[in-house]
Amino acid sequence: MVINSNIAAQVSANNLMSSQAQLGKSLARLSSGSKLVSPADDPAGLAVASRLDAQINRTNAAKSNVGNAVSFTQTQDGYLKKVTKALDRMGELAVLAQDVTKTDPDRALYNNEFTQLANYVTSTATKQFNGVDLFSATAATLNVTIDSEGSSFAMAAINLGATAYTAATGSGVGTAATAATALTNVKAAMTQLSSDRATIGAYQSRLDLTAEQLTISEENLSAASSRIQDVDMAEASTEFARANILMQSGTAMLAQANQTPQTVLRLLQ
Repeated sequence: MVINSNIAAQVSANNLMSSQAQLGKSLARLSSGSKLVSPADDPAGLAVASRLDAQINRTNAAKSNVGNAVSFTQTQDGYLKKVTKALDRMGELAVLAQDVTKTDPDRALYNNEFTQLANYVTSTATKQFNGVDLFSATAATLNVTIDSEGSSFAMAAINLGATAYTAATGSGVGTAATAATALTNVKAAMTQLSSDRATIGAYQSRLDLTAEQLTISEENLSAASSRIQDVDMAEASTEFARANILMQSGTAMLAQANQTPQTVLRLLQ
């Protein structure tokens, strides 16, 4: 029996320090909701989680770009729907102007409406979306970002200044002869318009699928990041209860160990 070295107290103190450290870690995890309170908790996991989080942010940015591209194509098609109605009416006027029972003064009335509709089509070619040309002849091909790595696909510009359109808008129905030519030009414009709208529809289909894929990718990446970083609250609360009990019992045992050397006094009585 010795009094200079209390081995039991030292062991109890070491165990108490360990329990205190575990209790502090459990408290930090429960309060933050994260298993990675410090880099030392899981250095490799922290590196992987950081890369996953960065990829998630890039994926969200790409999804935003795709959404804007969808809005762009929807705006294009919205205008082209009205251009379709204008060309339909222009074709109808071209046929009406070829009626042999109509005189040139009658055709002048048809021509007035034809010209106004042609001007509408021409003005549509100058429309923009957030400063980006929708239909300009000089509009550049749009490269849409479709993933977190910056990959893209090209959407060719829709040109309402193409020859097929300008020939139709430059026509007139003032006479039977010019009305016949106008009809031919309007039919060619309608053919071109159908092709352009089909192209826009194809772009929208791809963009919609891309947006869905990006959403799925974001979900999967978030799940992977969560498995590395997010704490299991049930498990963490159980560990907290264990560490708390060990902390209390360790404190009690350390107090008891510190009292043990006092039994030496009985030998000196």
